[in-house]
Amino acid sequence: MTNGAASDTTPVDPDDKPGRGVIDLLAMMAYAELVAFFRLSDDAGLAPDLAAKGELAGIAATEYGHYKLLRDRLEELGVDPEAAMRPFVEPLNAWHARTEPQSWLESLVKTYVSDGIAGDFYRYIADQTDDRTRALVAEVVSDTGRGEIIAARVRAAVEDDPKLGGRLSLWARRLVGEALSQAQIVAAQRVELAALLAPRGADTGEGAGGSEGASSDLAAVSRVFAKLTEAHSARLEAMGLNG
Repeated sequence: MTNGAASDTTPVDPDDKPGRGVIDLLAMMAYAELVAFFRLSDDAGLAPDLAAKGELAGIAATEYGHYKLLRDRLEELGVDPEAAMRPFVEPLNAWHARTEPQSWLESLVKTYVSDGIAGDFYRYIADQTDDRTRALVAEVVSDTGRGEIIAARVRAAVEDDPKLGGRLSLWARRLVGEALSQAQIVAAQRVELAALLAPRGADTGEGAGGSEGASSDLAAVSRVFAKLTEAHSARLEAMGLNG
């Protein structure tokens, strides 16, 4: 665990305890990081050479470290991490089931694309929260070079076999579409989390409990993803793919 606001263990003042939306954000991220650890560990075992195995094993270890940071923060807030993560198990597992890679390279593309979009998404939501949460989210989604490791592997494979480029590009676009679909499902189920998608001071209609408020939340998810996927082309280029 690193030093700084994101990982200190100062007791939480009950009056400053984050709301349900922040708890949901931390819990969703925690489960996502735990699943990423397991999947990357599996990918490391399938890697074609020892160097790649070591690289992916290192990334998996980083993801587990992030999971621990989030889990520890939930416990510090007096929240049962397992109970908090439970609502996100089904939607995240469903996304992974619908985007099951058929090759090692597809696994790498999935990791790179999903990490990028999820990181941008988490940062956007965290901007509507408290300083402590923003610092923790920034620490968890920081890349520290692991994205380039994956992108370089994909680039090298496409350079060796250019025919892979079209198939992997289509795969990357599918991942984005599936991610948006699951984000909308989560927004519909976790209204406090979805409410964080609206900037502070924005008029959200009836609020989280009304039908207009729920529709506004889903529309906010779509708008946010439209902004976030603007970076998708840059991610494709980094892997030697095209949009």
